[in-house]
Amino acid sequence: QVQLVESGGGLVQAGGSLRLSCAVYGRTFRGYYMGWFRQAPGKEREFVAAISWSGGSTYYADSVKGRFTISRDNAKNTVYLQMNSLKPEDTAVYYCAAGDGIYSYTRYDHWGSGAQVTVSS
Repeated sequence: QVQLVESGGGLVQAGGSLRLSCAVYGRTFRGYYMGWFRQAPGKEREFVAAISWSGGSTYYADSVKGRFTISRDNAKNTVYLQMNSLKPEDTAVYYCAAGDGIYSYTRYDHWGSGAQVTVSS
C-alpha cells in the first residue's frame, strides 16, 4: 500500500520557520511531481509548491516564492517544505501529494492526511 505521511507542523509566531516532511512508503514516485497544497478553514485547496522527483525542478505559488523551499531526498524517499518568514495567512492544513501535474490538485493521485500549521501574529 502507498502511504504519504506528513510531519513537522505546529504553532509558530509570525516571522518564524517550520520544516514539513513527507515520507513516502510503499513505492517511489520517479517520473511524478511531488506537491504541497494547503487548505485554510472555509477556503479551497491551494497550490503551494512542487518538485519533479527525478529532475528536481521546482515550482512555487507567488504567495510563497522567496519564503518557502521545496526539496527532496531520493535516498530517504522524503520530500520537504522549508517555510521561512511565516505569516498568519500561511495558517492552514498542509498536504503532501504525488501526481502527474504541477499546479492543479486534480492531477494528484496520492495524498497524505495533512499537517496543521498555525502562525500567530
